[in-house]
Amino acid sequence: MENKILHEVVITAIVIKDGKYLVTKRSMQEKRFPGMWTVPGGKIETDDYVNLPKDTEHYWYNVLEQVLRKEVRSETGLEIKNIAYVTSLARVHEDKNPSLVISCLADYDSGEIKLQEDETVDHAWVTLAEAKNYQLIDGIYDELVMAENQRKGIKTEWRRA
Repeated sequence: MENKILHEVVITAIVIKDGKYLVTKRSMQEKRFPGMWTVPGGKIETDDYVNLPKDTEHYWYNVLEQVLRKEVRSETGLEIKNIAYVTSLARVHEDKNPSLVISCLADYDSGEIKLQEDETVDHAWVTLAEAKNYQLIDGIYDELVMAENQRKGIKTEWRRA
């Protein structure tokens, strides 16, 4: 890798509604993990904040939260609230691009599912037990376990569930 500090930054949401988690199936046209089940989210781009007024002299605040709300809305049609950090992960993809992914937990706020079909082709609201029946991207189930624990007041770092 030429630039050791340049990463693609992605933020994802484990959305909960009525005790169930939203999982979505990626389109077969997706470059990474086609046809696999995951949670909604997306890449952070500088355009997500540079054209907005700064909150202080030097900084934009709540950028991750704003991007996460926008990505969940565009992928699923849902509005979310009460965003909380769960874990982070990093990967160097086959194309040699490094990604840093920030995984969050969020409560469903409003809206009806309307999938962005070029990216997402199916969805399900699942319990933790039901999630095992889906071909989730490796690590997502473990994040769901963390989210479940966090909802019970138990904070943990990622580990294989």
